[in-house]
Amino acid sequence: MKKEILQLLEKNSRLSDAEIAAILSADAEDVTKTIRELETEGVLCGYTAVVDWEKFGQETVTAYIEVRVSPQRGYGFDKVAERIYQFPQVRACNLMSGGFDLFVVVEGKTMKEVALFVAERLAPVEFVLSTATLFVLRKYKDHGVLFGRHHVDEREAVVL
Repeated sequence: MKKEILQLLEKNSRLSDAEIAAILSADAEDVTKTIRELETEGVLCGYTAVVDWEKFGQETVTAYIEVRVSPQRGYGFDKVAERIYQFPQVRACNLMSGGFDLFVVVEGKTMKEVALFVAERLAPVEFVLSTATLFVLRKYKDHGVLFGRHHVDEREAVVL
């Protein structure tokens, strides 16, 4: 039942315990108890809304930043990542495989604000070797939710 509850909440965190119980044909008290256990165990980490701030009229700038770091002896990448994710501008921070080490998502009011954050706060962090910043120009889909108008391509397909 835990997996089913998590899947339902991941799709719609506004579902009440009673609604989840009805969907799963389970007892509402059992669902409530299971959700509290998942929260206590740290499996269920939070509840969030996906907001299209552009439609709301509030401009925000999102940047994806590739960060190369020098791992610390005994801590690997963890201490550097911890230092980086403490900044309030940082929305996500992930250890990655490939050409860079950390993938950091940053939000700000303007491109200049984000650029200054990278130059003045992120890049000078000890053990940060380099950064590469990519600005999001338009969101089409985020957290499984489609944004904006859905353009239907009405051109006829040509097969050769």
